[in-house]
Amino acid sequence: MQGNIESLFYYPIKGLSPQGIPGVDLQVAEGFPNDRVFGFARYDSGFDPVNPQPLPKDRFLVLVKEDRLAGLQTYLDPSTRQLTMKIQGHTAFEGNLHQSADVSAAVDFFATMFDLGVQQRPIFAYAGVHRFTDVSVVSKELMNAVSLINLASVRDLEAKVGRAVDPLRFRANIYFDGWPPFSELDLVGTEFSIGTARLRIVRKTRRCAATEVNPVSALRDLPVPRLLMQHYSHADLGVYAEVLEAGSVRSGDVIKV
Repeated sequence: MQGNIESLFYYPIKGLSPQGIPGVDLQVAEGFPNDRVFGFARYDSGFDPVNPQPLPKDRFLVLVKEDRLAGLQTYLDPSTRQLTMKIQGHTAFEGNLHQSADVSAAVDFFATMFDLGVQQRPIFAYAGVHRFTDVSVVSKELMNAVSLINLASVRDLEAKVGRAVDPLRFRANIYFDGWPPFSELDLVGTEFSIGTARLRIVRKTRRCAATEVNPVSALRDLPVPRLLMQHYSHADLGVYAEVLEAGSVRSGDVIKV
């Protein structure tokens, strides 16, 4: 079974905008580079920068609860940590997350956006190699897993519901095409090559309420988990994979079992 990589994304700040990239070098046990290394945790999240522990997604400002986040267009330069946030194309915030004053200003921005009082101000979360991936709560290995979406599966869901489904709802690292719809769900435990890297599918991705939010309109307009259950008797779309052998992955590369 063979397909091709269509696009690659990372999400430097959990819950904020995807950032496309033409290619990436994957390393064993290191996850997708620059993916979900920052976040804005809730005031009562329990986040400890000295001793970071995996936290459930609802401990952060994320689309599961804050659908308005999709209305922000954000870009973070991973090398300089310069953050720009726009609303409808107009710059609403600029700052450098190396600078404590700018970090505080970013926290103020979100506190104002969600009408949070002084005691409820979010916490800027960063802890070196620790990643705030959704499945970090499962294991350290899964914290560094790479997420993949089969575009044929998305098209199959579109046909079932009679509505366009933006693949970016699923916030994956790797989008590919060429495999039969939902065939990836039957391949847990299977190794595959992607570019010059080799990976193993380790887990299905159970979809949550974050996928209900339209990434363009920022409206909660499609009950994706319920629709998956209705049409497929499960709420899975996409898979997680661990890197077994390091290698480069580029748009257009072959993905092959």
